[in-house]
Amino acid sequence: MATKKTLPSWSDVKGKLTAIDRAGLIGLVQDLYAASKDNQAFLHARFGLGDDVLKPYKATIDRWLWPDVFKNQDTSVAKAKKAIADYKKAVGQPQGLAELMVFFCERAVGFSNDVGLQDEGYFDALVRMFGQALKAIDALPKEHRPPLLGRLDAVRSLGHDLGYGVGDDMDDLLAEHGFDGGSR
Repeated sequence: MATKKTLPSWSDVKGKLTAIDRAGLIGLVQDLYAASKDNQAFLHARFGLGDDVLKPYKATIDRWLWPDVFKNQDTSVAKAKKAIADYKKAVGQPQGLAELMVFFCERAVGFSNDVGLQDEGYFDALVRMFGQALKAIDALPKEHRPPLLGRLDAVRSLGHDLGYGVGDDMDDLLAEHGFDGGSR
């Protein structure tokens, strides 16, 4: 009878980390930094480095929600949403999360209008993110809300051109959250 091997877990890694000295730990983080752009974006965001920590996350959202159709690129709502989740893990700053969610909505509705996309799953994801963006905005201090709400109102307006009840669903979400035309 063969013994079943278990996969390593965070506990196993954590146990090994306790044996590493400061120089070793810095070397490990340096290796992780060099290993991928995602790790770099994470560390830049975590430590507030660079002019715009949201830029790589926005680039990912843009790539997956507004692909270059002439290069036969496809859309991926999951990969665009992952960028928001990655930012949340790195920093989770509420203003940044709200900005990424609104940006997601802007890119999704813009691409849909630009190419005449008719994809109900894509539209459902857009409406769900619209609702999440409203929740995120509602959690911000009042003085930070108007610009983001104004941008979402523009998304809602374009949503009425998509069909499938997208604009109506957004109207309902605005009313549900107590927002009227971008102000509260």
